[in-house]
Amino acid sequence: MARQLDHEARDRAVVEAAWRVIAREGMTALTVRSVAKEADLAPSSLRYSFPTQSSVRERAISAVLERLQERVEALPRDSEWGKNALLELMPVDGEKHTEAIVWLALEMAAVADSDLQPVRARANAYIRSVCQDVAEWLGASSVDLVDQLHAFVDGLTLHVVVREECTPDWAERALLVYLAEVRERIASTAG
Repeated sequence: MARQLDHEARDRAVVEAAWRVIAREGMTALTVRSVAKEADLAPSSLRYSFPTQSSVRERAISAVLERLQERVEALPRDSEWGKNALLELMPVDGEKHTEAIVWLALEMAAVADSDLQPVRARANAYIRSVCQDVAEWLGASSVDLVDQLHAFVDGLTLHVVVREECTPDWAERALLVYLAEVRERIASTAG
């Protein structure tokens, strides 16, 4: 059991080191050597778990998805669930902001790196499934609404990450206004 905990703690340390490198220097700076230095590990010990640069990138991105899934699945299915689920997708605190930087870096890197496209596809599929669940929570599950929710959350995420004046509070207010408008639209078409 202690060995498993050591492995998990080391994995977490490596992932967080990779995220810091990406957040500070971008995806192109993410190498086994840079992550090892950031995590204060010998590069040779890191190469055992991550033999290539692609394997480090894939693990860093997979960890974002794993944490996102854990947070969304832990939410109570109550009257606030949909709003809270979408907030889990957005950079509304320090950890989620770092995750968003990693996510956006992946989106850009995957354009040119086919090795990253499968993990990008898995992450996008999960985000879309959350948007589908939120659409159903709102009372409408049209493909258009799912697309709109996904695009809206992605847009807010991008703005919070790249525009200093777009704060997490701004994004949360924008989301609440948008969800209220969607509910009104659904209610007007139902009546």
